[in-house]
Amino acid sequence: MIYNFRLVSDEVANFKREIAIDSDASFLQLRNAICDAVGYDKNQMNSFFLCDDNWEKEQEITLEDMGMDNSEDDILLMEDYSLIDLIEEEGQRMIFVFDYMTDRCFFMELKKIETNKTLMDPVTTVSVGQPPKQFVDLDHFTDDIDAKAKTKAATDDFEFNDDIYGGEGYDEDDLTNLSDDTDIFN
Repeated sequence: MIYNFRLVSDEVANFKREIAIDSDASFLQLRNAICDAVGYDKNQMNSFFLCDDNWEKEQEITLEDMGMDNSEDDILLMEDYSLIDLIEEEGQRMIFVFDYMTDRCFFMELKKIETNKTLMDPVTTVSVGQPPKQFVDLDHFTDDIDAKAKTKAATDDFEFNDDIYGGEGYDEDDLTNLSDDTDIFN
């Protein structure tokens, strides 16, 4: 079988890659195909995370066992698992973390499975836009995080008026007593 994965980034709006790879290929082969497709250095630590439909991380498949995992979950290594071992159906979502320092990643989805076909080597079938840089200036990255935190803090400080729906001053009868021809927006 051939698996067709789509990769997108939340950093670059017009970026997309699609990679076709044999289902018997290892996660390491998929990782190398991704690095080749975006021009990233393969000497960096990476991980895949199988995700649920809401992109919540579930099982990690990592490049190396760093011996830092204190959980009871087994460490899955990319070189030890074929794609078909852990991915069986279209729509499966994954996250590929390419920058551990800043937790930057690609969002991946298995878009299509082609049965009764095989593929010797992975192929990049779609290449649109420039990928995000593999490494970012940590000072610039920290400044962006600080700015986002300030924006969030400002919105968290917003106080809602109790006269809106559900508040103490809200009277449901005010809306239910309106006739059909009443225009409440003018």
